[in-house]
Amino acid sequence: MSKVPRSFRLLEELEKGEKGLTDASVSYGLVNSDDITLTEWTGTILGPQGTAFEHRIYSLSIICGENYPNSPPQVRFLTKVNMKCVGPRGEILLNEFPMLGSQWNSSYDMSTILTNLKKEMASSTNRKLSQPPEGVSY
Repeated sequence: MSKVPRSFRLLEELEKGEKGLTDASVSYGLVNSDDITLTEWTGTILGPQGTAFEHRIYSLSIICGENYPNSPPQVRFLTKVNMKCVGPRGEILLNEFPMLGSQWNSSYDMSTILTNLKKEMASSTNRKLSQPPEGVSY
């Protein structure tokens, strides 16, 4: 099977994100629409119902390096959040969220990452953790 060039893959993801062909509670797009390198993205997760995250919107930064999708993107929360897999500056802790580390698979995309972070919010480990005041950023 031949490898799809990075730019083609990211253009497919951009189209999927712009057309809303993802879980309705997650979204993503380019930070700057004129970013021809397709490197800097923003993601959004609507907090899952029945959790401490409910009724909140979480913003994330997604940086797709030159080796994406063969290497995972750098992902961090911009909205302050209390989760076991998130470090003190909003960075995703790879040992706590191995999807972006040792378990990375080039078939994963931004939608998969955001959807799995939302599932992590709803997990028994995180669902009842007290959260910072709404609207606070890193």
